[in-house]
Amino acid sequence: MIKLLRKYFGHTSILRTGGLLCAYATLLAFALFVAYVVRVESWGWVRLQRSFLFTAVWLVPLQISALVFCKHFNGVLAYFRIPDLIHLFQALLGATAIIILISILGSTVTRSVLPYGVVFDDFVLSVLIIGGARTMFRVIRERNVGQTEPGMRKLVHVAIIGAGDTGAALAADWLARPGLRRQPVVFLDDDTSKHGLCIHEIPVVGPVSALREAKDKYDLHEVVLAVGNAPAPRMKEIFDAVRSTGLSAEIVPSLTELASGHIKTNRIRPVQIQDLLGRDTVPLDNQGIREMICGKTVLVTGAGGSIGSELCRQIAAHAPGRLLLVERCEVQIFKIEQNLIDLGYGANIQPLVGDITDEARMRHIFQLHKPDIIFHAAAHKHVFMMERQPWEAVRNNTLGTRLLIDLAIEHEVERFIFISTDKAINPTNVMGATKRMAEMYLQSRQHAGTDADGTGKTRRPAKTRLMAVRFGNVLGSSGSVIPIFNKQIANGGPVKVTHPDVTRYFMTIPEAVGLVLQCAILGQGGEIFVLNMGKPIRIAELARQMIELSGYRPDIDIQIEFIGLRPGEKLFEELQHVNETHQATEHSEIMRFVIEPRPLAHIEKMFQSFEDNLYARTTNEVKKLINAFVPEYKPHLNE
Repeated sequence: MIKLLRKYFGHTSILRTGGLLCAYATLLAFALFVAYVVRVESWGWVRLQRSFLFTAVWLVPLQISALVFCKHFNGVLAYFRIPDLIHLFQALLGATAIIILISILGSTVTRSVLPYGVVFDDFVLSVLIIGGARTMFRVIRERNVGQTEPGMRKLVHVAIIGAGDTGAALAADWLARPGLRRQPVVFLDDDTSKHGLCIHEIPVVGPVSALREAKDKYDLHEVVLAVGNAPAPRMKEIFDAVRSTGLSAEIVPSLTELASGHIKTNRIRPVQIQDLLGRDTVPLDNQGIREMICGKTVLVTGAGGSIGSELCRQIAAHAPGRLLLVERCEVQIFKIEQNLIDLGYGANIQPLVGDITDEARMRHIFQLHKPDIIFHAAAHKHVFMMERQPWEAVRNNTLGTRLLIDLAIEHEVERFIFISTDKAINPTNVMGATKRMAEMYLQSRQHAGTDADGTGKTRRPAKTRLMAVRFGNVLGSSGSVIPIFNKQIANGGPVKVTHPDVTRYFMTIPEAVGLVLQCAILGQGGEIFVLNMGKPIRIAELARQMIELSGYRPDIDIQIEFIGLRPGEKLFEELQHVNETHQATEHSEIMRFVIEPRPLAHIEKMFQSFEDNLYARTTNEVKKLINAFVPEYKPHLNE
């Protein structure tokens, strides 16, 4: 009994269930009675009454049964929306169909007692009366919420920029919850076909340029941007227009954030620099990516990092048979594990604490789990820190990558995707140079044939497709300049920029990772893919925008201080190595770089020189050894 109440009524209260059934029976009987009065008033009171009572005894229970079957009673009375109305319509329509079927199959006596006109009118009236009652409950609740909210705040008048589905949903949510004290009073949209119309009785007054006039007319206090799919340049124009009026601005999450499941349309947030620097959504071959990943065992190194964790999220969404999270920091691996569990992927993940330079541990993981695809994102990426301790950059970025490549080939992994960096192109720092060394080994290892090292040792062409993907800075990553600037702004400044003319390429983490997955299905082995990073951004201008987003004035409220380039840093990043030629791929945002690989014997000999007494060498000695391996590397030597 309790289970039935829970299933069909959403609760276990017999008293509430009985009250609901009595109330609905009364309303449905009233609708039937009105239908009789309207349709067959010529019958006379006695005949009408007898026919009504005869019909109500079986018709009302039939209608209630249909409502129970459609789980109409599961919802709270005061919450009544379009889906609830649809369920009500479907249930009563089903009951009406059964009634008509009974009349058709029954005798002429049945039809004379319940004419088709009464059946039709009863259906319409039942929908109207039940729907009206539920709507009345909702109106009463919403008014009460607005009047009884303790410590009521001042009512905030809000303009919503974007009169589309997102803006309409946000306005409806606020109207339904007056206790929030946020009242949408006007829409602004560049679509002229919407001007002069109303959404939820809120007027669409004009384009974004009409904001200043609307501010005075409607006494606006703030603006919400419901245009998360707008390109970044347009988003910046809108934000500048809002800022020029002196109003505060917030934004509805983008489609990417909404798709994560953690953020809802009504969860607005402050405008962030990512909103102004992001780019148009890049189309991906999601079907091809899914076919590559679905059912496979996928291993991600550096799974707790900015790129690694996003790789895990996007890979998990494509239904891998098993997702192996390899990370040496247990705190970081715990965070991504919990994140994936919250997203509903807990059954397919396996967190593995381990260091990619630990051969015994890595070999154990390969033998135990037998990965099909590897995304290698683990690396030391901090330029200035690696400049001071190049031993660790070599050990982790180069030798660690070599170990994983060798194990992947040994265990016949299908694909190995190495996450490289644009700093590997004509490198001026240890971090970029060690990544370049790893790229060189990857390409030579892919193309090595039988007896390739000249020692008589047999080398079969690898069944594993080895490939590298280069891209620049990603917005919001742990090593990005953005969180550093945010902290400096929060502390009141100054914001420290290395040089007035320094530029960098930026892209969002989800976009970068999506393109990495796209590269994985394009690669045939030995390629270095380079992502289209768009236009370079001046870091000084980035600092100014971030200060303005925080509500301050650059060089007035918060100063910008230029501290000079540090060892290993460039004024600008390059896109192509001097000996490389690039080719277009099937994807407009991905290029393939082609270069003749070095003999594997030479590469391995150089690697051996690093392994011999690596930590016995000085900083300058390690850098000079890297320079011998990567001639285009311009090391910064200590005096």
